[in-house]
Amino acid sequence: MPVSSTTRLSSEPAQVLRIGTRDSKLALIQTYLVVELIQAAHPGLVIEVETMKTIGDKIQDVALRKFGDKGLFTKELEAALEAKAIDMIVHSLKDMPTHLPPNMKILAITEREDPRDAVIMHKSNQGRLLEDLPEGSVIGTGSVRRVAQLRRLYPHLRFADIRGNLTTRMAKLDAADSPFAALILAVAGMRRQGMGARISQSLDAVLYAVGQGALGIEVLENDIDTQALLHGCLDHRATRLACLAERELMRRLEGGCSVPIGVTTAWCGEDELRLCAVVVSPDGAEEVRLQAQAAVASDADAEHLGARLARDMCAAGASRILAAIHRPPPPSAEVVAQATASK
Repeated sequence: MPVSSTTRLSSEPAQVLRIGTRDSKLALIQTYLVVELIQAAHPGLVIEVETMKTIGDKIQDVALRKFGDKGLFTKELEAALEAKAIDMIVHSLKDMPTHLPPNMKILAITEREDPRDAVIMHKSNQGRLLEDLPEGSVIGTGSVRRVAQLRRLYPHLRFADIRGNLTTRMAKLDAADSPFAALILAVAGMRRQGMGARISQSLDAVLYAVGQGALGIEVLENDIDTQALLHGCLDHRATRLACLAERELMRRLEGGCSVPIGVTTAWCGEDELRLCAVVVSPDGAEEVRLQAQAAVASDADAEHLGARLARDMCAAGASRILAAIHRPPPPSAEVVAQATASK
């Protein structure tokens, strides 16, 4: 996907914006959605896209929960930003830790795609829903959050880890000898990659990941020029406020993609935001599910709502569930060395 640029008649050098992203197909699709928004506002701007692999991309044969998730899909990109090799990063917001490096910030959050999770059935199960599958059917997902909630809803099903990009996962599902009756993936990723027609069921009852469906734009705190350039052309106010409430809830609960925290947000009228959240034990045996609603007109209002709901959930027992979850250590030096050597 080439980046277009406009020929300048002036002898002055063209302004260049360097965007960093992961090198996966979905990451590139998402990045070029952002490129289009920027170029609509700045048609004469030259945009360069720099891709790289993160640790999470390099290690494809280990379940994410086994080696932690802090910076798993962001660390290498943030190192490039720190070195000023790039001017901004496009992230899937759900991959961004709630604690960013002290000299970096989320400048904008783009309009959200459908944030729900989706069921992708094996061809032999077309026309069925999860509740229709035979007992013991294997569902592929690498998400602790999804498994924890689905175990409560569908105790007759079994769950197995599956890693890889969308093409790899779909090939594993569609293989003649596939062990999977279905996969659980994000609606947003399926639609953005032109595979929305394969969605068999959208899971309204499963609360989605914090930030799912939105893109986060990360920049250096002191890079005033880039911030001024991008002002007003990427941020979607309703999405930003909803996602800031979700992220503050997760930050207060000290959660991440390896911890079973699910959320859903909805605007009630123009300025009332309702935030629902659930914390589920990994085996699905226990859950705390609460909601809060408030008038939200600013970032501070959104974060206050998230913080309030987190306090209520901790008081209701969420902190006990989370404390009981074994958090694995970060990847060992040996694992990181192997991943680096394989790039």
